[in-house]
Amino acid sequence: MSVVRLEYRNVTMRFARSDGPGALTALNCVSFEVHDGEVVSLIGPSGCGKSTLLNIGSGLAAPSDGLAFVDGERIEGASAHVAFMLQKDLLLPWRTVIENVMLGVEIQHVPPAERRLRARVLLDNFNLAEFSGHYPHQLSGGMRQRVALARTLAVDPHVLLLDEPFSAVDAQTRMVLQRDLAQTLSRSRKTALLITHDLLEAVTLSDRVLVMSARPGSIIDEIAIDLPQRDDPIARRREPRVNDYVARLMDRLDIVHAVIEKQAAGGAI
Repeated sequence: MSVVRLEYRNVTMRFARSDGPGALTALNCVSFEVHDGEVVSLIGPSGCGKSTLLNIGSGLAAPSDGLAFVDGERIEGASAHVAFMLQKDLLLPWRTVIENVMLGVEIQHVPPAERRLRARVLLDNFNLAEFSGHYPHQLSGGMRQRVALARTLAVDPHVLLLDEPFSAVDAQTRMVLQRDLAQTLSRSRKTALLITHDLLEAVTLSDRVLVMSARPGSIIDEIAIDLPQRDDPIARRREPRVNDYVARLMDRLDIVHAVIEKQAAGGAI
């Protein structure tokens, strides 16, 4: 049996309302596991709690009820086993590319020679070695995202949490970045939990896709992706069955959105 790297156990999350008394329930009794070396995507309507799950998994937020674990240990704050990559690259403009990649390992107090070695290996892997002395403003959007991904991997996490990391780039660059990510995850056997609104991205990058309901978010379906070449999402796009998976996900989301529309109209569910 494979090792469980990340686990959510009956996680519920409530927030105080800004428009009056009471609480807003964002997540309701969410339970799932992500196993060693697995890539799992979360899809669902806006506001269903996807990003909240990643915040809980990273230790940035604590659930109102339930528990979250990484490598069998309860998450009670930031963990060295988890790294989080957001939609924006958030590179520091006054630091060079290699200095940005080394930021996390500096914070971890990794010795200078070791952190520079890690950064150089990652920059080589992402074809960025010749830009190591450049500053962020000298890079394209896609290159900046590769630097951000290298920075995330430099801390050598067991689990990567990825919140729509490629949503800000054009379609062609996005495919290249998806391939870079897939190859890196496969080569290093990293575990990843990915939020995406792109159904094709979910299918081509993942071993499983979890579909969430409208708020309060819960898991309403789990779809295993039985396709070859998870390390090559561009090749996966050519698989005839890809469209079947995308259609199935669209059907599930259509049902979710129908519920949302009925709720907005005050109709019976």
